[in-house]
Amino acid sequence: MGALVGLLFGVGLLLIWNSGRPRTRRDSAGTGWAVRRTDLLRQAGVDGVGAAQSLAAQAVCALTAFGLVLVITGTVAVAACFGIFAWFAVPVVLARMRRRRQVALRELWPEAVDNLASAVRAGMSLPEALAALAVRGPAELRPAFARFGSAYRATGRFAECLDLLKADLADPVGDRVCETVRVAREVGGSDLGTVLRTLSELLRSDARTRAELETRQSWIVNSARLAVAAPWAVLLLLGTRSTALDAFDSRTGVLLLGIGGGVCVIAYRIMLRMGRLPEAQRVLR
Repeated sequence: MGALVGLLFGVGLLLIWNSGRPRTRRDSAGTGWAVRRTDLLRQAGVDGVGAAQSLAAQAVCALTAFGLVLVITGTVAVAACFGIFAWFAVPVVLARMRRRRQVALRELWPEAVDNLASAVRAGMSLPEALAALAVRGPAELRPAFARFGSAYRATGRFAECLDLLKADLADPVGDRVCETVRVAREVGGSDLGTVLRTLSELLRSDARTRAELETRQSWIVNSARLAVAAPWAVLLLLGTRSTALDAFDSRTGVLLLGIGGGVCVIAYRIMLRMGRLPEAQRVLR
């Protein structure tokens, strides 16, 4: 009887503990990867391409690089190394495209917020002011606001259309602007123009600071890329001689290539971590 009471008491404590923990949605590994890859594609500005299509592009790049290097060098181990490099080339290129797009949008958002504040000050409602950015806003942001205006005219649901605009922009600064507009519409008040002007000043200050830091950081990133690429470029040049890379087809050669690749990856990651700036995350999606 005492054991049963103890067991029930323990189960009760466990249930109380679990009820107080926040529940998080756990996706499967495939679904989580697909969501992350889709976010990367949208943030890079690549429309009409899904996660599966990007995976197919990775496979094509890897097989193409493997075949070309195999023809040049005649060494399977070396060709496999370059095939692995080509496999990771697609996400690396997408990450660079995402950074470039975020930098470009970071320079454009203050102008867009100024136009929004001017429209509100002229007496336009918030949905009308946002839709007007399709004509008056920066050219790179106009398509997203044009789709917002079309969706709002079709449904009249501001909150849902604003969520669609955030997903369409896929930008951390855009999330901040959209949430500021959402709160302003829900709370109301006469200080919206002041809030928007303050937000514009903060965005300009943040853009100037990050631009200075990224300029100083660029030499570290370029040095890391050059240091990693140099030995593999020399290896590829050696492959022009038919007998230069025969040793890499042995077990010792494969082991040497594996160790060299691992050292390059670790050193590259350390260099990037040393010079990495904190990236803005989409915490308000």
